[in-house]
Amino acid sequence: MLRTLFYAAVLIVAILSPAAGQTKKDALVLYRQAQYAESIAVCLEEITANPSSLESHVVLCWALVAAGRYQEAETWAEKGRTISRYDPRLIEIQAEARFYLGLNEQALRLFQEYISNAPNGTRISSTYAFMGEIYLRQGQFRHADIAFSTAVELEKTKAAWWVRLGYAREMAKEYRQSLEAYNRALELDSSLQDASRGKARVLAAL
Repeated sequence: MLRTLFYAAVLIVAILSPAAGQTKKDALVLYRQAQYAESIAVCLEEITANPSSLESHVVLCWALVAAGRYQEAETWAEKGRTISRYDPRLIEIQAEARFYLGLNEQALRLFQEYISNAPNGTRISSTYAFMGEIYLRQGQFRHADIAFSTAVELEKTKAAWWVRLGYAREMAKEYRQSLEAYNRALELDSSLQDASRGKARVLAAL
């Protein structure tokens, strides 16, 4: 009899519980599934419930950048850094947001800060690629060469980065080295039109 009453009580609690039959949505899982709007919504709910949640701020910024909402990402990254000033994930994503906003010098400083704080971080290769893009914007082609060279040394199969390395070297009039980079890009992906056109330009210049 007592056992029956116990199970009945457990069943009633389960039925009345608001969470019954529901699984809490995971913002990081949603982000990885490219469900950025849902991920953002979950993160905002989490931050409302717990304003000091560092992980919620990090995933929120990732999702905002992926969704192209760069100004919001920059703002939330700054808020997140009041919780943990030197969290490398927030430094890097704030750098990305500022990159896409065209704030080149600010983005560059943050990417450099990320490298200093997380020299073996998961975003280190893409950080060098972003820096290469900034140097290209600024017309600092040899700096861009160094940055993209580092990026492809860290991730040798990123064909798009080899194209950008080829372009940086082409702009610096280092045509033979540029040709090597374009050829490597085409070895990795023969359909890359930018690499094909770049190779043709370089061959004409040699």
